[in-house]
Amino acid sequence: MQHLTFSFNFPQLPEGIPPMKMKTALTTTFGMLMLSAAVMASAAGMAAGDMPVVKPLRGTVDSVDSNTLNFTTRSGAHQSIGLTDKTGIRLVSKTDIASIKADSFIGSAAIPQADGTLKALEVTVFEPSLKGSGEGHYGWENADGSTGTMTNGTVGKLSGKANGRTLSVGYKGGEKQLVVPEDVPIAYVQPGKVDELVKGSKIVVFPGEDGKTARGVAVGKDGFQPPM
Repeated sequence: MQHLTFSFNFPQLPEGIPPMKMKTALTTTFGMLMLSAAVMASAAGMAAGDMPVVKPLRGTVDSVDSNTLNFTTRSGAHQSIGLTDKTGIRLVSKTDIASIKADSFIGSAAIPQADGTLKALEVTVFEPSLKGSGEGHYGWENADGSTGTMTNGTVGKLSGKANGRTLSVGYKGGEKQLVVPEDVPIAYVQPGKVDELVKGSKIVVFPGEDGKTARGVAVGKDGFQPPM
């Protein structure tokens, strides 16, 4: 499994885009925080079955000075990353499993199971205006450093309530069965603003290709820890 450092929530791009044009398209907005694995694999010339892995940074805001975000990682390291006019901010708040409905567009970090299903570690419900963000299925580095998957797609059938729900999640080129235990965190994502990056806020940072600037930042509302 190949490790990459691109960010999450990129909308699906048309096939056949030349490499330089694709690079330009990917840096335009954070309405793009995750690129679908199929497009990225094609652009990078990856072999079939090879899955890229998104590796976000997680931590707590220390300060925002001019165009620089200073934060402390979960391991205690102090880091800084640049913010540009193309850095998108997403505000993440707590919700519950009842907010996951048929036709909801969701993202879920999960662990593949032996029976082919995915066991959710978290589920993020996107505001309707963000539908299509990061659509696809690809590798994802979890907060503990382990590698699982991220699946972004539209909810079809839902079943079960006693011990959680099983969701049919469809995306361009595929579909996954996602088992959502009752105790996993459920989040709601909507567009945010830079001034919401206040000291002490929990964040997930998605570095750009150069590693020096952020393509996007997900910030928890009222102390909430973005679970992705």
